[in-house]
Amino acid sequence: MRNLDWSARGRARVYALTALGTATCIALAFAFDSFSFTTWSWRWGSDPLNNLIIPLLIAPPFFFLLLGKMRQLSIAHQELAQVASTDSLTSLLNRRAFMEVVESYIRRMETSSRQATDALLVIDVDHFKSVNDRYGHDTGDDALRLVASSICGSLCEADLAGRLGGEEFGVFLPGKSHEHVSLIAERIRMSVDELRFEPNGKPHPLSISIGGVIFEESPTFKELYRKADEQLYFAKRNGRNRVELNTFGQDVRKPA
Repeated sequence: MRNLDWSARGRARVYALTALGTATCIALAFAFDSFSFTTWSWRWGSDPLNNLIIPLLIAPPFFFLLLGKMRQLSIAHQELAQVASTDSLTSLLNRRAFMEVVESYIRRMETSSRQATDALLVIDVDHFKSVNDRYGHDTGDDALRLVASSICGSLCEADLAGRLGGEEFGVFLPGKSHEHVSLIAERIRMSVDELRFEPNGKPHPLSISIGGVIFEESPTFKELYRKADEQLYFAKRNGRNRVELNTFGQDVRKPA
């Protein structure tokens, strides 16, 4: 019973509600047939067998069809919601969905007494234009899928990854210390650096630059993104294939 899906998308709910609806129809049939509105008293109906047979013939297919259609609508709604929130190339959250999840988390933390340190990372693939120019956009898409898979493989279950657009990705790390954020960001960078990307059988290096902001306050996603993007710019200007982190509220170092 614990493995049955009782949600609006599960068959168990269709079967259970069909049985319940049928039983209700049988009970109502007996009630209307057995109650005398003239004497306001209960009596045995003239043909009680019909009160059982007729609902059993009509109610099950009616309820099963109706509930089955409702289940299909629920499944279709879920699939549409998933398509609307998922990047079709990498299967990560798209920018809008990623931003909404992060903002929702921050709002919840505003009303919570728990003090947490969180972080937002903005990740950009280095020299990605050269991949598209040299090998074509299909191969560039393959590279993005590899990078996305590598990012996800470096995260914990509670962490969140999304594609922000083009060759840019976002990672949200809830409840992580400064040291842990630094370790995760470096692990992501190294995992991409170690990827085997061989378009047309020829090795081509892939690397990423990461800018991140660590925060304990409740800023907006726009503010966090701007700070993380400034750190990403700093990483790009100072050699690429590196991680640059800062704490929200502190001055951002200027590129050398």
